[in-house]
Amino acid sequence: MKIDRIERGAVHQTISHVNLHYRSQEDGPIAARLLELLGLTRSQEMDLPTGGTFYRFTVHSNDVNRADGIIYLSPLPSATAALFEAIGDKLRIGAPDEHPAVAVYRAAQATDPEFNFHVGFLVDSLDAIEERLAELQRLERTDPAFGGRLKILVNRALPGDPVIDARLDASPLYAGVDRYTYGRNGVQAFVETDIIVDGPLAEGLVIELDYVFPGHAAHILSVSEITR
Repeated sequence: MKIDRIERGAVHQTISHVNLHYRSQEDGPIAARLLELLGLTRSQEMDLPTGGTFYRFTVHSNDVNRADGIIYLSPLPSATAALFEAIGDKLRIGAPDEHPAVAVYRAAQATDPEFNFHVGFLVDSLDAIEERLAELQRLERTDPAFGGRLKILVNRALPGDPVIDARLDASPLYAGVDRYTYGRNGVQAFVETDIIVDGPLAEGLVIELDYVFPGHAAHILSVSEITR
């Protein structure tokens, strides 16, 4: 019997995991605490024979064993650290004759936190984002473990919806902000930190929290617009 075609049902696909690293063993517990402050649930912690700790986090606080929505956190592998060090030496990072591309890259990153690789989480409560960012701002001011290691930047929704505009005008986080999202009916909050390392210079990672106002088919995560 010849089979010309096999009928297949729809396949459901999600993001299973993202793997992140911290640079030093001392940064492990601080990095883990940061991810919890950003709303993730720690579900595993394991000491590694090579030093440092392996962590598993999930976005599913009510179902921690789910096989998707996972963030793994572990020490930066030594081979990767050696590569980053070689890149830094070659570019003369921090030296008077630092390669000019480094300053250009850093300026672009400072202007737009979405410029490079970053990790975003959708949060279903704007109040929760405001509370989490307020706590991070407090820790950056008062806790030596976080002092000087967190940079926070936010984008508010494009103006035009009176209900959304009023809510953001009253927000402790978004009131007075004149940076706007690449889209409508949602907001973004970015936390840039060197506690977790990434990027071509291994200088840090940007973690993004998003909120979409309900009742809008077109929003920041469905339709992008050039707004700046």
